[in-house]
Amino acid sequence: PSLLAMTMSAAFGIVANLVALYRRSERDATEPTGEESRLEIGRNCMIREHVTMNPGTKGGGMLTKVGDNCLFMVGVHIAHDCQVGNNVILANNAIIAGHVTIGDRSVIGGHSAVLQFVRIGKGAMIGGMSGVEQDVLPYSLVHGDRASMAGINIVGLKRASFPLEQIRQLRESVATLFDDRDAGTLAARAEALRAELPDNPMIDEMVGFILQQSRHGICQPKS
Repeated sequence: PSLLAMTMSAAFGIVANLVALYRRSERDATEPTGEESRLEIGRNCMIREHVTMNPGTKGGGMLTKVGDNCLFMVGVHIAHDCQVGNNVILANNAIIAGHVTIGDRSVIGGHSAVLQFVRIGKGAMIGGMSGVEQDVLPYSLVHGDRASMAGINIVGLKRASFPLEQIRQLRESVATLFDDRDAGTLAARAEALRAELPDNPMIDEMVGFILQQSRHGICQPKS
């Protein structure tokens, strides 16, 4: 590949800005020979040993994109056509399949795996050694070999300086959202919450996420 606008410190593995242009080979079964694709890495990302990132494919707009100020620990893999936000942390050996979207300030624990086309919302926390097969709500906490929701990411929200009252409202709203699953669809219950608390930006973000199209459904608490 040819590398453009690349600044790297070998001692610390910090990438300031990187755009890589690839021309796929005959050995690549995902795209015809000669297709040009891109991998873009934002500013001030720390990329540790044995990290791999694949460029985009035609099915994903020929672009894999990583935001600013991200940390990729040893052995992380980012597959083709992923869209990674800003200030994201992936711990050792986390594996992200193709076409996954990861929101700003999310944290993915070590040895976790995320299924292709899954969406991970802003500020989410995925516990170590989790298998994520469904979309993860913004600001939520999920874990497990087939991950389920365990609440909200209170530690992350406090570190991000969200007001305590808004955190309390979000926590209570999430409990309400999933406690009464017979009271209409998930989308209808989410809309009702947003109408009740229109001034909470975290609830607005969560409801908007629920209303978007999902291939795999939403990761929910165990019944």
